[in-house]
Amino acid sequence: MQSFADRLYAAIKRLRSPVLVGLDPRVESLPEGLRPQGSSPAEQAAAYDRFCRGVIDVAAPLVPAVKPQAAFFEQLGPAGMNVLAGVIGYAQSKGLLVVLDGKRNDIGSTATAYARGMLGAGGQSVWGADAATVSPYLGDDSLRPFIDVAVERGAGIFVLVKTSNPGGKMLQDLVADGKPLYRHVAEYVERQAVETISQCGYGAVGAVVGATYPEQLAELRAAMPHTTFLVPGFGSQGGTARDVAAAFDSQGRGAVVNNSRGIIFAHAAKPYAERFGSARWQEAVEAATREMIEQLRAVM
Repeated sequence: MQSFADRLYAAIKRLRSPVLVGLDPRVESLPEGLRPQGSSPAEQAAAYDRFCRGVIDVAAPLVPAVKPQAAFFEQLGPAGMNVLAGVIGYAQSKGLLVVLDGKRNDIGSTATAYARGMLGAGGQSVWGADAATVSPYLGDDSLRPFIDVAVERGAGIFVLVKTSNPGGKMLQDLVADGKPLYRHVAEYVERQAVETISQCGYGAVGAVVGATYPEQLAELRAAMPHTTFLVPGFGSQGGTARDVAAAFDSQGRGAVVNNSRGIIFAHAAKPYAERFGSARWQEAVEAATREMIEQLRAVM
C-alpha cells in the first residue's frame, strides 16, 4: 500500500485543504433532531452513528481526513465501540483518511497488540485506521512497535510532542540536558520520520503540536523538517489561522489542522446558529469547514 504520508499529501493537494475534522460526539451537544429519546448506551451510540455519518457526508468533499476520538465511543461500551468501527469504515468508503485518536501506548507485546489492532486500512487490522495518536513517555521500546507496524501497513502515527492543553507544560517543558523535554521528544520523532521518509518528503512518524503555543510551533517546524504535524487547538481552544501558520513549510505543506467542536457543533455557535440553527446543522458544518479552509489558505 502507498505510504500514509503520500496519501495524505495527495489528498491535501487535490482538495487544497489541510483541515482535519475531529469526530467528538457528545450527547448534550447533538442537534435536537438527533438526540436519543432514552439514555441507554445503545440509544446514545445509535445517535452518535447518525451524527458522525452526517458530518462525514458533508466533510468528505472538503477535507482529506477525519479524527474520531475513541474516548467518546468507548464510554458507551460495546455499543459505542461497534459504532466507532462503523464510522471508521464509512469515512474511508467516502474517500477520507482516518486518524484514530486514542493516545495509546505500552511496552513490548502490549504495544505491538495496540499497533496491530489499530493500524492498517483495507482489512489489515480490526480497527482499520490509516493513522493513530501515540504517547511517547514510555520510551523508544514502546514506540518502535507502532513505527514497525505503520511502515509494514502503509499507516502513520502521530506522537505527542507539544500538546495544546495548559497542563502539558508540567512535564513537556521540564529541562533536561539543557533542553525542554518536548525538544528531546521532537528530535527522536524527526529521526524516525527521516528513517521512514516517503516520496513526498515526510515520514510515517508525525507529531502532535498544539496551535495554542505558536512560538514553540515555529521552533519545532524548523527542528522537524520531515515530520508532519497534527495541530490541535484551533477554534474552540483559541488557536487561529495566524497561530498555526508556522506549522506549514515553505510550500504550504507539513501539517493538518484539527477542528472538532468548532465544526461539528457549528449549528450552536455564532454566526451559524442564526443562519442555520439545529434543523440545518449539516449546512452549518459545511459553512464552518469552508470558512476554516479559507482562513488556512490565506496563511499557508
